[in-house]
Amino acid sequence: MRPGTTTIALLLWLSLAGGAGAQALLVGIAAPLSGPSVILGKQIETGATLAAQANGVDFKTVDDACTADGGAAAAREFAAAKVNMVVGFLCTDAIEAALPILKDANIPVITVGVRTESLTDRRAKTGWPVYRLGPRGDDERNAVATSLTRLWQDELFAIIDDGTIYGREMAETFRAAAEQAALKPVFVDTFRPQLDNQIGLIGRLKKAGATHVFAGGDGDDIAIMGRDAAQLNAGIVFAGGENLRAPPGDVPYAVGTLMIAPQEWADVANPKVLQAFADQKIAPDGYTLPAYAAIEIAKAASGLSETPARPLAEVLAGHDFTTAIGPVRFDGKGDLSQSPYRVFRFDGTRFVPLESN
Repeated sequence: MRPGTTTIALLLWLSLAGGAGAQALLVGIAAPLSGPSVILGKQIETGATLAAQANGVDFKTVDDACTADGGAAAAREFAAAKVNMVVGFLCTDAIEAALPILKDANIPVITVGVRTESLTDRRAKTGWPVYRLGPRGDDERNAVATSLTRLWQDELFAIIDDGTIYGREMAETFRAAAEQAALKPVFVDTFRPQLDNQIGLIGRLKKAGATHVFAGGDGDDIAIMGRDAAQLNAGIVFAGGENLRAPPGDVPYAVGTLMIAPQEWADVANPKVLQAFADQKIAPDGYTLPAYAAIEIAKAASGLSETPARPLAEVLAGHDFTTAIGPVRFDGKGDLSQSPYRVFRFDGTRFVPLESN
């Protein structure tokens, strides 16, 4: 045998052995592909599939039906297939039924749509390896409180709500934050929603001296308030939550109306990824881009877990991931470390980000 032959043979054997032992990344895609949420489920499937194909990731798609039974069945199927990670899930019932099964199989989950706060708040008790690529249920009202307390610290502001649980929680969170910041609204009240006009309410706001008003309610009501305030020359700026992003009604929003809502992913997405969507004639709306990003995170986390060897669930926390929708980092509980909410201003045609964001 020539000198060096043994060394070459050994290196070749190690290379082949390493290749034989290496396992391709297999990601499960859980989405409601039947039932009333099928349109949203298709968005997840479409975005995740496109990302998997672009990044060389093997995938297995399962219908979770947006139900507890469907979620548990999907989890068992993923566990049997030995997937490395699961992305998707829109419904609380489905993911809460799936997580105990996936936890036992050491399979982490990135949900793109479940907002239920307890999903991650109970992490210390449940040990569920779940990460949330989207807002929590309380993110909206906390963003309203933080943003408007900062923006309106020198303004005469009022806080009103439509009496619903949603509206009252938004209003009360803002009121409490304002009080903590030593700010006091000039007017607090509950308004009657779905009226043809809000002239009486505007009169009371004007009398109280309010120049800025947060309204916890629907976009249609806020649009009517803006119209009536303009007619009465009240000089009031209205603000609301992400309900203002609903399709416009018969009354347009007043110019200057503020909306606190998550940024539109298509507005900040990687142009190359958007072009890939366009090439496939896929609209980058709804959950398509977050699902795409979830696959990118799975791919990146898989690479990090190999050196040094660590479980995927551990790698997901505390790392910055570059994705199609920008940098993503999860905190220790599995929530996004940065809120996706921003303040937008209606310019007469659309909502545009405030420069102060």
